[in-house]
Amino acid sequence: MQRVLSPLLLLCLAISLPSSGQALSKPGPVVHVDAKKAALLLSSKEARTRPVIIDIRTPGEFREGHLKGAQLIDFLGDDFSGKIAKLKRDRPYLVHCRSGGRSSQSLAIWKKLGFKRIYHLDGGMLDWQKAGLPVSK
Repeated sequence: MQRVLSPLLLLCLAISLPSSGQALSKPGPVVHVDAKKAALLLSSKEARTRPVIIDIRTPGEFREGHLKGAQLIDFLGDDFSGKIAKLKRDRPYLVHCRSGGRSSQSLAIWKKLGFKRIYHLDGGMLDWQKAGLPVSK
């Protein structure tokens, strides 16, 4: 049995699809990366393309081990947004927490403040360590 789409349904589909003149995949400011991709980004020889590491865990978690060169800005601490707002918007940043929950929540703040490129370490420090990547103490 053959089904015929109603003209109204066809119109709705046509309206919802992007026109050929629109960019289909304009990259947003947030790029989700796994631990191995993050390590590759951090190994870049070019300082302007190498992301600044922002660890948003608590100071206690940070002391237990962190990515080499990471800056600590505690998501649960006082004035997280204000501290993020002081960073340069045109630099790339790699943001992470322990497992990805807090850092995922923080992404709306990064976007709202107009940062150009944020790499989110999906799985956070747990996945970094699971991948066997180095941790500083």
